[in-house]
Amino acid sequence: MQAFAQTADSVAATTKKLEKVRLVAEYFRSRPVEEADQAAVFFSGRAFPAWEERTLQVGGTLLWHTVGEISGKGEAALTAAYRRYGDLGAAAQDLLEHTAPARSSLSVSQLASAFDELARTSTAARKLNLLQDLLRRATAPEAKDVIKIISGDLRIGLRESLVEEAIAKAFDENVKTVQRANMLLGDIRETLRLAAEHKLDQAQMRLFHPIGFMLASPAQDAEEALSYFVRAAVEDKYDGIRAQAHVGGKDDPRVRLFSRTLDEISPAFPELPPALRAFPEPFILDGEILAWSPDTAQALPFSELQKRLGRKKVSEDMLRQVPVVYMAFDVLYAGGELLIEKPLEERRRILEQSFASVPKDGFIVEHGMATENPQGALIFEPAIGTRNGAPRVILAPAVTADSPESLEEIFSGARARGNEGLMIKDVQSPYTPGRRGKSWLKLKKELATLDVVVTAVEWGHGKRNKVLSDYTFAVRDSDKLLNVGKAYSGLTDAEIAEMTEWFKAHTLEDQGFRRTVEPKIVLEVAFNNMMRSSRHESGYALRFPRILRLRTDKSADEIDTLETVKEIFARQASGAKQKEAG
Repeated sequence: MQAFAQTADSVAATTKKLEKVRLVAEYFRSRPVEEADQAAVFFSGRAFPAWEERTLQVGGTLLWHTVGEISGKGEAALTAAYRRYGDLGAAAQDLLEHTAPARSSLSVSQLASAFDELARTSTAARKLNLLQDLLRRATAPEAKDVIKIISGDLRIGLRESLVEEAIAKAFDENVKTVQRANMLLGDIRETLRLAAEHKLDQAQMRLFHPIGFMLASPAQDAEEALSYFVRAAVEDKYDGIRAQAHVGGKDDPRVRLFSRTLDEISPAFPELPPALRAFPEPFILDGEILAWSPDTAQALPFSELQKRLGRKKVSEDMLRQVPVVYMAFDVLYAGGELLIEKPLEERRRILEQSFASVPKDGFIVEHGMATENPQGALIFEPAIGTRNGAPRVILAPAVTADSPESLEEIFSGARARGNEGLMIKDVQSPYTPGRRGKSWLKLKKELATLDVVVTAVEWGHGKRNKVLSDYTFAVRDSDKLLNVGKAYSGLTDAEIAEMTEWFKAHTLEDQGFRRTVEPKIVLEVAFNNMMRSSRHESGYALRFPRILRLRTDKSADEIDTLETVKEIFARQASGAKQKEAG
């Protein structure tokens, strides 16, 4: 691990991308392949390759206790070190500098074995012992990196894409070939091995590991949205959960759903896999999980879907009260072929053919259970549903727009259906996993804005670890302040730095990572939705809040009230009811 830690420190010390790639490439060339391949996983900030379902199940509290135990410095010293660095790994290195062994007795392969054992261990006490034994074998710099890998982020400015570039440089391979192999395999370790043997062309698609999601950029208005390409496909922008569906086909009964964070979410939506299983061939679909009204055939607000989230088991009552659908709008893999390099209009044709290929008999979906029945109709185009016709999987409607005026008209229709706005996509665009460009645009408008006051602040992460950048804010209810949300985007770096000094000077209670502050800083925040929430004393939470500006012209006495929040929520709920009734 010593060479790994030294390379990680060198990578962290430079801001130059090419230098980071060179350093990691030199490391790969200098180590045996069986060590370099495992190190590639660690340099990517992971304990295991992306396709593996294993997790360490080690939370921040357990890591905190581990560092506290082996350092012997006490809670106050650990808190102070964390405050200095904004990072537990760096804090651990500081505290262990004079007590950790001077020479390493830990290798990359031994760390991998320790992670294997941690993943197999279920009890917190046993995990604590394993972590303590592991960190006691490491030097202080190695302990820093071990903690960062466990936390899922090395924080040395090294994304997996740069590790791919380093592999290409180390073994004289084409970067795009390395990227494609890693995407197909979901295993940077196996990708490095193939690159070392110059056999990247042998990489085969591995289903059931998520591919990075293509992302959209915001457009200010309809005119801008149509300024980037000649022809646009236009879809409603839904307020649900983006999800990638992996379908094994008739020869493989597995179906898995992955969120945008690449976590599996299938258990939360047990009625969807049986419907998706109706596709006869293996597929990877991109789409959105939505709360759905079977009566109006329209999406419901996210606040309805929220009722389904965070549950270990979804009851039959909940399945009936909040039905969901999978709204499919793209296909990434079909017919044994990865399709992401094909233009959107061709992928759309394949997607439509996929829906048409679903047999009209076979599976009946009833309360999340699937049974074979040749007499039962499964599909009514373009949706896969239950015997009574309630959809489970829907082909997202798409239209074309050729002028800002027509786009505005389509936008109004989407809003009337209760959806957030529009997605505008270049019909010639390939699917670019994990990237945000101008090929996909999103056009939406905020539900409302509120003037709020900051009540608490938190230290940021990464580049913002030395500033107070996460603001919890409140509205007024008579003489009380009630929190309604938290935001961390919208202000400039200069404004955040200035506010940090103000908040430090006006702290009411320093809780370490978090501070309660004098309620004097007024913000104007915009948001897309509002939901009931027990997280805040107000009983409400804003969805996707963004800071529009500092309101230096307003005092805390002039902020919006809980009554205003209730009125906005009522208007939102009324709109949803009108949509259901209509």
